[in-house]
Amino acid sequence: FEVNWTDQDEIVLCLHTLSYPEAQDQNLQVTGVSWNATGSVIACSYGRLDDGDWSTEKSYVCTWNLDRRGLNPQRPDLVVDVPSSVMCLAFHPSQPSLIAGGLFSGELLVWDTSRTEDPVIWRTGMTDDTHTDPVYQVHWLPDTRHRNHARLMSVGTDGKILVWREERDGRLALAEGFAIVAQQIPRSTRLKKVAWGEAAVGVTSLSFSPFHAGVFVVGVEGGYCLRCSASAQGPALPRPRGSVPLRAPAELAFSPHAGPVYSVSCSPFHRNLFLSCGTDGQVHLHSMLQTQPLFALQLSKKYLFSVRWSPVRPLVFAAASGEGEVHLLDLGRSTQKPTVSLKQSVSDCPVYCLEFNTKHTRLLAAGDAAGTVKVWQLSSDFTEQGPREMSHLEQLAIAAT
Repeated sequence: FEVNWTDQDEIVLCLHTLSYPEAQDQNLQVTGVSWNATGSVIACSYGRLDDGDWSTEKSYVCTWNLDRRGLNPQRPDLVVDVPSSVMCLAFHPSQPSLIAGGLFSGELLVWDTSRTEDPVIWRTGMTDDTHTDPVYQVHWLPDTRHRNHARLMSVGTDGKILVWREERDGRLALAEGFAIVAQQIPRSTRLKKVAWGEAAVGVTSLSFSPFHAGVFVVGVEGGYCLRCSASAQGPALPRPRGSVPLRAPAELAFSPHAGPVYSVSCSPFHRNLFLSCGTDGQVHLHSMLQTQPLFALQLSKKYLFSVRWSPVRPLVFAAASGEGEVHLLDLGRSTQKPTVSLKQSVSDCPVYCLEFNTKHTRLLAAGDAAGTVKVWQLSSDFTEQGPREMSHLEQLAIAAT
């Protein structure tokens, strides 16, 4: 028989629609989602990504344990009040109760969800070292010196990429830092004068290569993706005030999008491939070895806010659109259009974030501007690797080299 691929209910189901009514009453948006180390708990951050003066507005971080029998989709297991809009969050890779978040104020916080009374265990405070603009992404790094510890990386639209280590007194102290400035890219359409007096390029997204130690890709407001190295030693010019000199990490600038890059994602299956998306509504597939994209795919007439490779299917990725859809693409089927487009909300409000679950690989979470998180269950078509999938991915990687 022939499978009818247009019958989307046969492929993907919405398992849960999660929300926190108090956040929705404030018209807060879901700015980030993250799965914990066991894959059973989903966290979301509330804040705002649209225009407006909301820097002092209270927001929240909420968690739900999807394995709990008494799951109430409108009553999170934990609600953390935060004094400023939370722009992003990330669970610790091995400690299931730790969550890091970046705030609109530029501060970073780490919460321990097992401590319901006072969950804040580390914070950067507001010093010369912290971001002066909103933090758009946080990423946990393994600490090579202490197996049980991890360092935290943050990026912000002040152009800084900062690495933090935990201190015994509950502080996060700056361990090392980088800065993206205009001199490091061919030209920049969006430069801003920062506190240290020169043009900085706002960093909006980051992804680490799982194959190259210390190599990461950042997306910037000027539309570029930049390949960067954590081992770079050259100083970023000029040198800002702070306890640690900032270095210039950029090695290669890729052919730009037509607007800010909101998301980048390095392939977990190929050492040189990564995806990017942004305000032009396009997804670019890049090779780390050349400046031009391997292909560009127009998925939205509005913005694309997030793109993520599947952790189990080399040819599958997902993208979140400003038109309220989650697109699932299987490059084995088509490089021209999505295999499935899921309607996240009836109001067509933007989908801002999405994350695959690396433990329960059939689950995909997406958060939107209406303040809801949907947990989608994928069919085996999106989770079981085909026999020639890796060779197909390799062919895509070398097609334009």
